[in-house]
Amino acid sequence: MVLTATKVIDGRDHLLGRLASIVAKELLAGQKIVIVRCDEMVISGSLTRNRVKYAQFRKKRMNTNPSKGPFHFKSPAMMVWRTIRGMVHQKTARGQEAIKRLSTFEGIPAPYDKQTRVVVPAALKVMRIKPGRDYTSIGVLANS
Repeated sequence: MVLTATKVIDGRDHLLGRLASIVAKELLAGQKIVIVRCDEMVISGSLTRNRVKYAQFRKKRMNTNPSKGPFHFKSPAMMVWRTIRGMVHQKTARGQEAIKRLSTFEGIPAPYDKQTRVVVPAALKVMRIKPGRDYTSIGVLANS
């Protein structure tokens, strides 16, 4: 792997888990990564199934003092960030440095709209999901 200044990854039509694992590995190797259009990333499975799974996940909280966490984000960019954080050992100094090298955005903000964006073929929906199978956009899941 060749380290470049900053990799800008276009998240559109990428599978969340597959892209997250690839990004986590590159972050640990020292690569700076920006993921744009996180709201257009997808998760396999129907909207109903994913809505129920995410509702159960969001329900988990500290019984005595919920303000102490765990915190569940509804923003698509923060969903992606948290998924990647779960794949990096963030309690070590190396993991914390890796997480600092990651930025996630919904849409394409100003400095990155002029830069070339890359895709990760191993994580693309068209390469990994059979035609006709259900999938859910993270943006739709966040708004439901």
